[in-house]
Formats: sequence, structure tokens, C-alpha cells
Amino acid sequence: MNLIEILGIGLGAAWTAGINLYATIAVLGLMQRFEIARLPGELQVLDNPWIIGVALFLYVIEFVADKVPYVDSVWDAIHTFIRVPAGALLAFAATSGVDLPPAVQIVALLIGGGIALSTHGTKATLRAAANTSPEPFSNWALSLGEDVIAIGAIILAVLHPVVIIGVIAVFLVILAWILPKVVRAMRRLFANARSYFGGRRPLAQP
Repeated sequence: MNLIEILGIGLGAAWTAGINLYATIAVLGLMQRFEIARLPGELQVLDNPWIIGVALFLYVIEFVADKVPYVDSVWDAIHTFIRVPAGALLAFAATSGVDLPPAVQIVALLIGGGIALSTHGTKATLRAAANTSPEPFSNWALSLGEDVIAIGAIILAVLHPVVIIGVIAVFLVILAWILPKVVRAMRRLFANARSYFGGRRPLAQP
């Protein structure tokens, strides 16, 4: 396995960890355990039955919590301190235990953390916006879509690591383009909420 393939798997794991960490770990572990693919570096330890079992158990909890408005936002807030460092560690683990310079491992750690933060931040922002809708279907649709993306992307990362690098690059370009718009929309959303609860007339909708 060459450097690009190792980085593709490591950064792909970091990218999906920001969306659904537990699904990412469970899928990686199952693929390694059933010899669907061979993971690079220290990621091979994920085939431990205990790791897979705990990841699946936590995935079930997240699957339920993700469907409940506002509970999902609290869950996301807590997981800011879990998904981001875990994404960085997954990228680091992919480059550990293989013949790569320590500098590459540190770069993978830093980029992995940044990528996990980008997907986690996007997920949390979309959920906060969806929670302003009175119906629950937006949350369900977003949650199911996130699960499909996370599971599909981590399988793609393992089987076609070069392709997932391209997917991540496209995502980051789109994110850089829409991020200012999202920030402005969220500021207006919070301003409307403050006006509403303060008894003042809300601002115009963005």
C-alpha cells in the first residue's frame, strides 16, 4: 500500500468520523475482521470484537438520538470534543506502524483533525437549522442521509482511497464557498430567536 492509499484511508476515516464516528469505526473493524480489506498501520486493531461491539452499541444510541429534535444538537455539541480528536487519531493511526516519516504522521494528524472538524461543523449547523422546523421529518431525513454518506464514504475510502481524496477535496471547495453564507444565515437565525423570546418582532427571514 503506497502513501496516497494510506492517506486516502486515514483522511477518509477522519472525514466520516466527523459525521458518524461510531459507524466509521464499526465499518472499518468489520471490513478488517472479515478480510474484505486490509487496513493500514494501527487501524488494524479495530477488528477487535470488543471495539466493534462497543462501536455498534454507541451507533444504535446515536441513531436514536439523531432523530429527536434538539436532542441531536445537544448530542452534536457533546461530540465536538469526541469526533474531532477521534478523526485526528484515526488519520494518525493509519500512518503509524508503517514505514513513514514521523513528519507525515503529524501532518496526517493535523489534517485529519481539520477535516473531522469541517464535517462535524457542517453536520451540527444543518441540524441546528433543521430544528427550527416544526415537523420532525427534516431531522429524520438528514440523519438517515448522514448515515448513508458516512457508511458509503468509509467503504469507498477503504476500497478506493484515491477516489475519496477527490471527494474530500470537492467537499472542502464547496464548504469554503458556502461557509460565509451559512454563517450569515445562522447569525440571522439566532438574532430572530433572541428577538422572539425578547418580545420583539423578528427580523426578516434570510
